[in-house]
Amino acid sequence: LCYIIFLTGCWLSLNHNCEPAGAFVGINIGTDVTNLPPASDIVAILKANQITHVRLYDADSHMLKALSNSGIEVIVGVTNEEILGIGESPSAAAAWINKNVAAYLPSTNITAVAVGSEVLTAVPNAAPVLVSAMNYLHKALVASDLNFQVKVSTPHHMDIIPRPFPPSTATFDSSWNSTIYQLLQFLKNTNSYYMLNAYPYYGYTKGNGIFPIDYALFRPLPSVKQIVDPNTLFHYNSMFDAMVDAAYYSIDALNFSGIPIVVTESGWPWFGGAKEPDATVENAETFVNNLIKRVLNNSGPPSQLNIPINTYIYELFNEDKRPGPVSEKNWGVFYANGSAVYSLRLGASDQITGNSSVVFCVAKPGADSDKLQNGLNWACGQGQANCTAIQSGKPCYNPDTLENHASYAYNDYYQKKHAVGGTCDFDGTAMTTTIDPSKYLSFSSILSLEIINWMLCFFLVEFP
Repeated sequence: LCYIIFLTGCWLSLNHNCEPAGAFVGINIGTDVTNLPPASDIVAILKANQITHVRLYDADSHMLKALSNSGIEVIVGVTNEEILGIGESPSAAAAWINKNVAAYLPSTNITAVAVGSEVLTAVPNAAPVLVSAMNYLHKALVASDLNFQVKVSTPHHMDIIPRPFPPSTATFDSSWNSTIYQLLQFLKNTNSYYMLNAYPYYGYTKGNGIFPIDYALFRPLPSVKQIVDPNTLFHYNSMFDAMVDAAYYSIDALNFSGIPIVVTESGWPWFGGAKEPDATVENAETFVNNLIKRVLNNSGPPSQLNIPINTYIYELFNEDKRPGPVSEKNWGVFYANGSAVYSLRLGASDQITGNSSVVFCVAKPGADSDKLQNGLNWACGQGQANCTAIQSGKPCYNPDTLENHASYAYNDYYQKKHAVGGTCDFDGTAMTTTIDPSKYLSFSSILSLEIINWMLCFFLVEFP
């Protein structure tokens, strides 16, 4: 029974290796969009692309209702305009929690409240009550017995760290020390985390050529151009890592430790004006895919290697109504119809596309074994299916039958390729179905641990 529960938990955590869930990549959903899709369509896009974590900038009731029973983890936002009222009134904070958090739990999986956005730099007049607002919101969660489910924090701009390089000497802007000290004390006391908005795009474009663009895009640097902190001799392979480490060292400079950092915003614009030559589709695709790969390697920056850098991509859609330069309106990774602006990969082989249909490709029962073997070989080879999980000793190897292995490989290939013309045929040995593979199993079959393992592995092809 324990093993069954463990396997089921692996599936629910969407982890291929049946280990405790590691780092994740989420996405921000801004709403300054002329033709914003209905909330139900937005959630369909999230599901179709296996996005498991989202951050909302407000507590929109339509989105929170649409996210119900999706399993997607949600950060809800207190807007900057709401902070003053909440920071001056515990009853206002309690009313906010009751209306925007408690009313939706547990069906909507709200896990954090982000209090404002870059308050210290965006609305400094609210800074004196920022920590009060966080405290009042936390106490309201405690009163509702939700404080273990929902954390409270506030996202910060990198600008509050005036000299982020070298990371080892980075400190917060001293003019904010009192507020930041209180904030860190709150995060420590409530077992919460520091929210950081880290944008190598701005670090590069405003850096006056100090750092090469490859450093901002996670591209390898030649040995003569390695970025090294002269005090620690840590090598930084990306500006992203250096930014995160600068925040860790800044926290340490105020004598706090054990507060993990979550990057609540990072991305790259894919289109810009005449004076924004680095805002290109190629750079955006390179940055975001390398960011995803970096985060999912499950390690931290050089000074905190054992703390993964959970990160939210900025952002789901272009916000064409935002003021500012052309690039400000073009950070979205999807169009409003759900199609991807550029190819995205959540891992080594899992591609985000705009496809929202749930159709499985499986081996036909009784198919010729030689043809099945040829189909399996082709899918795992020329077809570029990821067949690692069905190798001997791997999580999805059992049941060790040709039909099961072929079905896994066929489905992996089909989910990634059918949007660009890939078919489910394999010399007549495959068929499509909208019926979950689990429906083929009898109740007695479910008593077999091997069958359960296979069933869960199969789902991971569709929902990796």
